[in-house]
Amino acid sequence: MERLKNITQFNSERGHETLHPLIGVLDQSKSVQIPSQVYLSDLYIVFIKNVKCEELKYGRSQYDYQEDTLIFIAPGQVFGFDLGDGALIQPNGWVLCFHPDFIHGTSLGKTIRDYGFFSYSTNEALHVSKRERQIVIECLTKIQEELSRGIDKHSKMLIVSNIELLLNYCIRFYDRQFIIREPLNKDILTRFDILLDEYIKHGKAQNLGFPSVTYCASELNLSANYFGDLIKKETGISAQEYIQTKLIDAAKERIHDSAKSLSEISFELGFKYPQHFTRLFKQKVGVSPLEYRLSEN
Repeated sequence: MERLKNITQFNSERGHETLHPLIGVLDQSKSVQIPSQVYLSDLYIVFIKNVKCEELKYGRSQYDYQEDTLIFIAPGQVFGFDLGDGALIQPNGWVLCFHPDFIHGTSLGKTIRDYGFFSYSTNEALHVSKRERQIVIECLTKIQEELSRGIDKHSKMLIVSNIELLLNYCIRFYDRQFIIREPLNKDILTRFDILLDEYIKHGKAQNLGFPSVTYCASELNLSANYFGDLIKKETGISAQEYIQTKLIDAAKERIHDSAKSLSEISFELGFKYPQHFTRLFKQKVGVSPLEYRLSEN
């Protein structure tokens, strides 16, 4: 694995001139072939790939995508191809890459972590229509034009504004993609329910503790960010709130069993301390577990 440290390294490997040391936009149809290589990135990168994914594997299903694909890489993530020694790859599509230092002190620097798709897995890539691709390319072209003009006191503001515009469009496009994939999302939600039911039923909560969003996402072969966004779109509440609701529903069933103390029930459901169970139960139900038990008897 090679570390991708800076823009100059990225550009030079593809045969492009570096116009700015902290940001670059490339039309990769004009790139030279590059060696097959896996990188650990220090950069933010947005790839727009001109490939058809006729048999893209997504969860347990396959989709026939005829449009372009956007893949987002954040610093600290690994990307690339490992096709063996000597293999060469012809880059295609467009790419935007920028160093975190470029956005320090800007509005984007404060909000970049809010763009959760930078932590999505490759199989959760954004697939765009021809019109959406045109919008993306327009944003990149404006950035490229600013870089070509030479740097002045307005350059950074205008470039950052266009990066933000691009990322905000990607939020819109992902919302559209979530809607299109609603049947698949319903399947994931059903599997999520089954996962939680079995987690509680088989005593995993008692042995392993409160089920986390990261654990559930991993069991469903999704990244935590994508999974959280999907659950929010489908249910209107966060994945964490959904898990809590399922646990409280299970608690209501067990509270009817007067042979079990409320402390036993809280431990069975993965709560480390009974007071945490009481607090969450009252928050969700409006009364304490004891008050609920007494009202049901």
